[in-house]
Amino acid sequence: MTEINKDRVVAQISQRLSLRNPQTEALRRLDTIVGLIDPKKGTDVEAAREQVRQVFSEITDADFADFERDFPSVCFSVATGVGKTRLMGAFISYLHMIGKSRNFFVLAPNLTIYEKLLFDFDPRSPKYVFKGIEAFAHTPPLIVNAENYEEGRGVRGNDLFGRESVIINIFNISKINSEVRGGAAPRIKRLQEYIGDSYFSYLSELEDLVLLMDEAHRYRGSAGFKAIAELQPIMGLEVTATPKTTGSKPQPFRNVVYRYDLPDAMEDGYVKEPAIGTRANFNPKSVDADALERIMLEDGVNYHEHVKVALETYAKNYDKPIVRPFMLVVTKDTTHASEVKQFVESGEFFGGRYKGRVIEIHSKTSGEESDENAQRLLNIEKSGDTDIVIHVNKLKEGWDVTNLFTIVPLRASASDILTEQTLGRGLRLPYGKRTGVAEVDQLTVIAHDRFNELIELAKTENGVTKKLKQVFIGEDGDVTATKPEVVTTPNVVQHLVQSMMPKEEGGEKSTTYKIPEPSNSVGIAEAPASFVLQTAQEVEVAEKTLQIVVQQTAKQVASLADLNKPEVQAAIVQAIQTEQRPQAEIFPVGTPKIEEIVKTICSQFVERIIAIPALTITPTQNVSFGFRSFELDLKQWNHQPLSRELLIQVLRTEKTQSIAGDAHDEQQERLENYIVAKLMDFPEIDYDSHAEVLYELAGQVVVHYQAKYDKPEELRSVLQGHSRQMAEAIFADMKKNMWRGKTNYRVTVSAAFQDLRPQTFENAGSQYSLDFRQAPPKLNEIKRYIFSGFSKSCYPLAKFDSDTERKLSEILEKESGVKLWMKPGPNQFKLYDSDGSPYQPDFVVEMQDRILIIETKRADEINDAAVLRKAETAALWAHIATEFHAKKTGGKPWSYLLVPHTDVVSNSTLAGLSAKYTRQADTELLTRYELSNELGVALQA
Repeated sequence: MTEINKDRVVAQISQRLSLRNPQTEALRRLDTIVGLIDPKKGTDVEAAREQVRQVFSEITDADFADFERDFPSVCFSVATGVGKTRLMGAFISYLHMIGKSRNFFVLAPNLTIYEKLLFDFDPRSPKYVFKGIEAFAHTPPLIVNAENYEEGRGVRGNDLFGRESVIINIFNISKINSEVRGGAAPRIKRLQEYIGDSYFSYLSELEDLVLLMDEAHRYRGSAGFKAIAELQPIMGLEVTATPKTTGSKPQPFRNVVYRYDLPDAMEDGYVKEPAIGTRANFNPKSVDADALERIMLEDGVNYHEHVKVALETYAKNYDKPIVRPFMLVVTKDTTHASEVKQFVESGEFFGGRYKGRVIEIHSKTSGEESDENAQRLLNIEKSGDTDIVIHVNKLKEGWDVTNLFTIVPLRASASDILTEQTLGRGLRLPYGKRTGVAEVDQLTVIAHDRFNELIELAKTENGVTKKLKQVFIGEDGDVTATKPEVVTTPNVVQHLVQSMMPKEEGGEKSTTYKIPEPSNSVGIAEAPASFVLQTAQEVEVAEKTLQIVVQQTAKQVASLADLNKPEVQAAIVQAIQTEQRPQAEIFPVGTPKIEEIVKTICSQFVERIIAIPALTITPTQNVSFGFRSFELDLKQWNHQPLSRELLIQVLRTEKTQSIAGDAHDEQQERLENYIVAKLMDFPEIDYDSHAEVLYELAGQVVVHYQAKYDKPEELRSVLQGHSRQMAEAIFADMKKNMWRGKTNYRVTVSAAFQDLRPQTFENAGSQYSLDFRQAPPKLNEIKRYIFSGFSKSCYPLAKFDSDTERKLSEILEKESGVKLWMKPGPNQFKLYDSDGSPYQPDFVVEMQDRILIIETKRADEINDAAVLRKAETAALWAHIATEFHAKKTGGKPWSYLLVPHTDVVSNSTLAGLSAKYTRQADTELLTRYELSNELGVALQA
């Protein structure tokens, strides 16, 4: 029988399940533990405990001292939001793939988590925990639960087609708890005729049952502890974010073998970033307790409304689902909660705006969350009809929504606020990863009375986070007290059509912004002064024209200028007539004809829109690469054998090492395995693809040292003790001998020009509206402002990320060579850098003879790797847009400029900036591209 390579199994699971780094490390530690103790029925628990203790005593982030049960049981402490359920899926995959077990029992602490586990272990679920695991691709695990175990499927162990399956039992702790009201045994412990015993007894007699405990801190009570012991598993795997017992005197777990705490998750970007908010220039001691609570609630709502608009803006700009946030208010008791609810729904609080949008949820007297309450909280994420949740005491596990962004803890101590029970429920990211938008990636606690104390407490050794972001609310703060709103600005052509619409009696035009008069000196034509849409039918035709132009005509013409061709306009007229009611019904006698509306709108498109081709460059397959065989230069390699003591010391300090010393050498049949195992740790190396060259190179090293050492134990000591350094040296040479295969790229031009989609901004009030020629009073607040007054912009409104961008807009507006310019909105360009990150450049500028993409950066950031990576991508896009589209359609060539902020000054010209800062597509990169003369064919790279 071929011996299973456990290192390879760990690597495969990590890759197939796309495990995060902490999940992979936890899996490696399980691999180490299984290798140490070989869990099975009758395992010597004391001996196993000592083996694990010795190895893990030197791992500084673990607290292992004892299993704390009658069977080997270890705890993995993983922060909320990192993925404990997926980790359990990895554990089950690993133990099955190495042949250790096919029977598992997953324990849930309450009904809510039980239902979530059933959902995540269902192959139909989008969060299926085994997605990608080849061993389960054809025969997924058989799920046995409280509703179906009496059918006998767990005993049969076969699926509907008779295939032997891995059995995963998922139960709520209440279903196996020995202490049942009235003294009756739980149903699972009662006799089942088809097996002649209880299902519980059947499970306890299995030779390979592995127990996984979700939210493990909930199973240390006497009843739960006893029931778990009666299952007699060969091994227990506990996962929790809070490895300590519950109750008034919590005790830390003594069986922790891995810790990945909340500060680590925050730093690595797996969860939201906690922030502390307070009112700007406010002394909480200047008011009494009731007034302070009112101020905190008001400021909490101000921030909540700010977040609501930021989320909607992000979703619209990036075509994401809109997240509807709520604010959590934590009160000291039920009486306090009722008082707060009554106040926030009254007319005294923002004029009664939140009446009917508040729910009050109480904990049970024990302080634990009821299943019913947890379910109500979960529904908040889906319904979106609640702004404020008032809750008593800390929140327990069982619910962790993604739409909690604001917490207002009333009368809470600083230590209570900075606990994972308080923060943990709102730390999950709404889109699964950070977006780069602070409000979307942040969880803010409003704590006026504890602000400074929290900041200091967060810096302590045991703080939840060592670094808290500070948010100030108020006119001089980060968030104003003005209720924000979402402002959507259409492009100038859409705006023009809206401005020509008739004003209904008692109503308003659809927009409140007036387009500045265009500058005829640069050739921008105005709409005919007499051209006004007079009827609802004419408005209908104008809007339909806009729709047809961007959705159909753009894909049928070679260039934007073709919209002025009579035959193109005739086709648009025909399309409108086909889709609309009969023309006679639309146009009464004396109204402008349909041709005039179409002609005017097409003319405005040509004159007022920059033609950005819908150009997409995508790889048609993953980049292939590998390593060539080569001869290692081993002349200077002269590693010496290590003593047994030193060898053990070196191995123990390596967190992922599974070899404990000479006593375990028999496990390695091939000497090359010592080196290959270390080479597999490099993320660039995939064992399945590179095994042949790995063993060839490791074989050279073995041959080299066989010539030096006659004694097998010395040879093994050299290879085992120095394998890490050897692997690093080998990999350095491997990188020099890496080959890359040809990757097919498809260049697709799906339309001659794109719809310049409406852009969405957050409007903080009229005090944050400025003419673009005016700098804001505080430059660090420029992102709050909406600027207007442009005559050449494709949009009547714009926001700038820096004053450098505002200054560049001044240059663009006054330079005669500029016809049009725009600040592209999100997703306007399909640009992705070599790391796959989306890139949105700062400006697109159409001149008389060319089109420029311009990026401005601080001078000290110009040579940053990320900036250069994006510049390379944009320069290549400009080159291909020129070759693939402009040259074939008679359009203007494209160029890319990367400009330092120090050169964006009032006397700068685009000619000067272009001469100095135009970036050419990388020469070496272009030699790898064979640009085709036809659209939509593959490029060879």
